[in-house]
This record gives sequence, structure tokens and C-alpha cells, in this order.
Amino acid sequence: MLAELLSLLLMLIVILVAAEVFTNALEHLGDKLKISEGVTGSLFAAVGTALPETLVPILAIFGGTASGNVQTSHEIGVGAILGAPLMLSTLSVCLMTLFAWKQRGGQGGFRPEKSGFVRDLNTFLIAFALAAVAMFIPHEYGFGRVLISAALVLLYFVYVMQTLRASASLVDDGHATEADSPMFLAKFGLPTNWATILLQLGGGLALLVYGAHGFIQHVDTTAQLLGVSALLLSLMIVPIATELPEKINSILWIRKHKDTLAFGNITGAMVFQGTLLPAIGIALTPWNPQTEVLAGVLITFIAAAWLRLFAHRLKVWHLLVNGGLYAGYLAISLS
Repeated sequence: MLAELLSLLLMLIVILVAAEVFTNALEHLGDKLKISEGVTGSLFAAVGTALPETLVPILAIFGGTASGNVQTSHEIGVGAILGAPLMLSTLSVCLMTLFAWKQRGGQGGFRPEKSGFVRDLNTFLIAFALAAVAMFIPHEYGFGRVLISAALVLLYFVYVMQTLRASASLVDDGHATEADSPMFLAKFGLPTNWATILLQLGGGLALLVYGAHGFIQHVDTTAQLLGVSALLLSLMIVPIATELPEKINSILWIRKHKDTLAFGNITGAMVFQGTLLPAIGIALTPWNPQTEVLAGVLITFIAAAWLRLFAHRLKVWHLLVNGGLYAGYLAISLS
């Protein structure tokens, strides 16, 4: 048991290092392209930091687990797909509040760029509603599921186009991206140019694939040793292990009053996780409305709707509600 936990921790460290390398290169890419903080946060940083838990369900569904059990592979995949938006919309934003409270107070406000923040949340709510509806479509009506999968992919494409289209005007308004730290490869004496940026991106991606694949194998084995379902373990452990540590970026941005980057890193990841990955899950897994799954979907939807409700006047204390929703989910799942 101890050996499995240590192996799980080792794979987590690989994932975290890889994500930091990848995200660092993405920030410099955004700076070099002269795009807005909204694009860098909601697209580049969000996709970069979402890659670990993105690879976990994909590799679980297509590559299988150590036991070779297809059902277990599907449970890990579904759990990782739905668990990430749950954690992002609840625990991640709550942690930002805890770190902002000292600087701003409970009645202090967050000021992410409004149009991008609202666009992220609206897109996510539409996508997650479609993903929830798909759970209740019988498998004999597979064409309906395929249509929803296609709609989710199209929705993300439209979202990306809208975000990119808004970039130019945001840059003109003073929301251009600026990299805060040098490229990791620059510390070895290499110049920061297109070649080194792409090299670091490729290296980070390779490490992510390796770490995510190893993580899947040990989640499967650990679930068997603990006597819990792979679905429950994936809903609770995989998203925290693969996504939450990278949200340190959002915490640091909040402390620097870079609210657009901080929230875009989270809400952009929610859109990515709520469109493309459910599309895969709907098409390739049973995608059934099990109790743990429905509870997670409902609480995620409530948390995102709460953020949307106060999008134009978001206070520090508002995000404590999101943390309470995560605690409620834990109580439901573990009861």
C-alpha cells in the first residue's frame, strides 16, 4: 500500500513539474504574440494547466488501466472528466478568496475583465447542461448522444473564436499579456525565441503524457487496495491531484491584483473541461446518471451559476459559498 501511495506521489510530482514547464512557455508565447490577458488566461494558461487532468481521462478511456478492466477505465475517465469542473468551480475559487481576504477584506471586490468572465461562465453553463442531458438519453438512441458531442465541440470552437476576436480591443485598453518570469530554458543560457518556446512546450507535453499515464495505473491499484470505486476516487482525488496545485498560479495573480489572469485561468479551464472532454465521455463511455455523478454535476452547476449571478459585482465573500458547496459534495459522496 505504501509503495502504491509513493508511486502515486511520484507521478503527481512529474505532472506538476511538467505543467509548470508547459505553462511558463505558454505565458511567453502569449507575450510574444502580443495578445490580451483574456486570451492568455482563458485559452493558453487554462488549457496548459488543464492538460494533466485532460490526459488522465483520455488515456484511461483509450489506453486502459493496469487491471485491464474496461469498466474501471471508464469510471476513471468519467470521474476525471466531471471532477475537474467540480473542483475548479468550488475549491479553487474558494482558495483564491482565502488569499485575497487579507488584502481586500470580505467586502472587497474582484475585478476580472467582465466580458471575458461572463463569456466563460455562459459557455460553461450551456455546455454542462448539455452534458447532463446526455446522461438521460438511452444508449439505443446513440445518434442523440453523437449530436450532443458534436455540439459541445462546436461550442468550444465558437468560444475560442469569440475570445480571440475580443483580444485586439482588450490589448488597446491596456490588457496586454506580459510574462512575469523568464523562460525556464533561459536559465540554462538559451535565448527566448520561437524555437526555445516550442521546444519547452514540447518537453512539457511529453512529461505530462508520461505522468498522466503513470497516475492512471496507480489510481486503479489504489482504489482496489482501499476498497472504493474507481469512479469515486477519480471524482475526488484525480482533479485535486492534477489541477489544484497548478491553481497556485491564480492565487499568485490574485495577490498581484491580476484578476483577469487569475479568473481566466480557472473559468477558461472550466470551459475546456466542460466541452471537449464531456464530448469524448458521452461518445465513448456509458455516461450514466449514477448518484455520485449526478451530485457532482448538480453542485458544479450551482457553483458556476452563483459566480455568473455576481459576475458584475463579485465580492471576496461570495467565493466562500463555492467552498461550502464543495464541502457539501464531500458530505454527500462519503455518507
